[in-house]
Amino acid sequence: MPTNRTVDVYSDLSLSLSEAGSGRPCLILHGGGGPATVAGLAAQLSHSLHTITPTHPGWNGAPRPAWLTGVDDLALAYLHCLRDLGLSDVLVIGSSLGGWTAAEMAVRDTAGVITGLVLIDAVGVHVEGEPITDFFSLDAAGVAEYAWHDSTRAAVDPAALPAAQLQMMRANMATLRDIAGEPNMHDPKLLRRLGRVDVPTLLLWGASDRIVTPAYGAAYADAFGDGRLQVVPEAGHLPHIEQPEATFALIDAYVRAKA
Repeated sequence: MPTNRTVDVYSDLSLSLSEAGSGRPCLILHGGGGPATVAGLAAQLSHSLHTITPTHPGWNGAPRPAWLTGVDDLALAYLHCLRDLGLSDVLVIGSSLGGWTAAEMAVRDTAGVITGLVLIDAVGVHVEGEPITDFFSLDAAGVAEYAWHDSTRAAVDPAALPAAQLQMMRANMATLRDIAGEPNMHDPKLLRRLGRVDVPTLLLWGASDRIVTPAYGAAYADAFGDGRLQVVPEAGHLPHIEQPEATFALIDAYVRAKA
């Protein structure tokens, strides 16, 4: 069973962590949909790894200090957290916004704490000719169409949600816009910096993702010093949810190859 703890990274920033399993430490970073979107992934990986799954500041009611306004702030906070915990040989796995955060962590990791990266349909870079879909302009039906292979399983009628859940979703979206919205879901300088990241990097991509396309993922992978792309059929922006068995198998093979 997962255990929860809070780590004080700065005097005004505490991170809430859910931990499970044992072995090599694995930091799992969620995307804009919140920690529930990576819960299944964390549960699966905890059979062989020590999984550490934070809730980003500002999501699900977690406090966010006023100065935390960008993914660079988030990346540095997690790097400092890993060092404060005395961890090494860390695998970082990130989905969407979490993948962007993982990439920003890697370019700043001068201590070599991170030894592996898995980015799942990550945003965060600018690729000429492959623009990131303006997620903030999409309604629920649009998110289902662009982010899922099977849009019928994802369409959500906001009017059918409990008021508290709807309020939390809106607050999460507001935080996502604050941290990642300008410019639209990317750091203009990140792509050219990734060549300095030489840890083995696996980019997993849903073949049907229309938020960031597989061609975008290929350019992302090529920018890393040691990156490769694996495309998951019949999956969109969250392949670990739509095609969990295929996604887990690719991650397991990557972990075994780097063991």
